[in-house]
Amino acid sequence: MAKQTILVLCTGNSTRSQMAHGYLQHFAGERATVLSAGVETHGLNPKAVQVMAEDGIDISHHTSNHVDDYAQLPINFVITVCDSAAERCPVWIGRTNRTHHNFTDPSKATGTPDEIMAVYRQVRNDIRAFSEGFISERVLSGSLT
Repeated sequence: MAKQTILVLCTGNSTRSQMAHGYLQHFAGERATVLSAGVETHGLNPKAVQVMAEDGIDISHHTSNHVDDYAQLPINFVITVCDSAAERCPVWIGRTNRTHHNFTDPSKATGTPDEIMAVYRQVRNDIRAFSEGFISERVLSGSLT
């Protein structure tokens, strides 16, 4: 089976897409190349880095990239992780499969610092479950649908 390329797309490529990038790469290992981008770039969110590190995934080296940076690459799967990115997602020419799953934006959480971090952890856990299932169903099984 050929190595797959997965692009995770969000609005700012700072939180949700970065967490998904980390988990998708973790679960896929060498069987996929995972990239993440935004329709804008907002920089890497330190709280996302923190909650991922709590689960043993280091995303501190990730960068916030614009979707145009990957426009010329052959992409097997595009995963949009927020409604805004799904609406603004460019159309890739060729064989690209799109999947959409809207995750809550933890950067909009309010409350005490502990309450805010609890939202980040919940979103992280939701993204972890989605990512593990996606890799199992789409990459490990070889299914492009």
